[in-house]
Amino acid sequence: MNYAIIAAGEGSRLVQEGVRLPKPLVRLNGTPMIKRLIDIFMRHNPESLSIIVNEQMTQVREYLESLELPVPLRLTVKTTPSSMHSFWEVSRCFGSGKFCLTTVDTIFRDDEFRRYIDAFEADDKADGYMAVTSFIDDEKPLYIDVDADDRITAFRDEPFEGVRYISGGVYGLTAPALDTLRRCMDSGVSRMRNYQRALVDDGLDLRAFPFDKIVDVDHAGDIATAEKFISQPS
Repeated sequence: MNYAIIAAGEGSRLVQEGVRLPKPLVRLNGTPMIKRLIDIFMRHNPESLSIIVNEQMTQVREYLESLELPVPLRLTVKTTPSSMHSFWEVSRCFGSGKFCLTTVDTIFRDDEFRRYIDAFEADDKADGYMAVTSFIDDEKPLYIDVDADDRITAFRDEPFEGVRYISGGVYGLTAPALDTLRRCMDSGVSRMRNYQRALVDDGLDLRAFPFDKIVDVDHAGDIATAEKFISQPS
């Protein structure tokens, strides 16, 4: 599996609330957020790891360059206008085969991630596996509509009758998804959620894979919430 982490945001809300460390280096139970993600990925059949940080994150870049990993680390240093643009930049570093992408502040448990990756690797028909959850901890959640077989049929900005899931921010995808990404870049699409809508419009077979809980670290108060969550027994 090729893994990728988007860590190019400014983390401005954390800064405004008094958090001095760059978001990727904020510690959860003693471990920097980005290192926790890397450690999880390295336990699940990694082939490569691609990471993007912005040009102002010299401390994060130096930290990443100091790591010794069992797979190639492809580090991109570039400031981008959105997570979709960051995805585009790291996508050019991917090797062949399936890949799994997430943002640095997406917090999930290792055991749930293992089940997710195992299912994605074993499925030779689906174009993608999207992590979803019924736990809503996002300021602007992306609601997901699915059919009876948990195939994703729509991504919606507003809740709707019968809604079961929101996006968890973990994207397992295959080569056809990169064709859609290229088209989105060429046509000026600027948000990750609109890219996801384009995947559905292009007819890709996307499966929703439920996680019990996924949380984001956007505010200073989220740090303690995330620490408590990952410390709880599964």
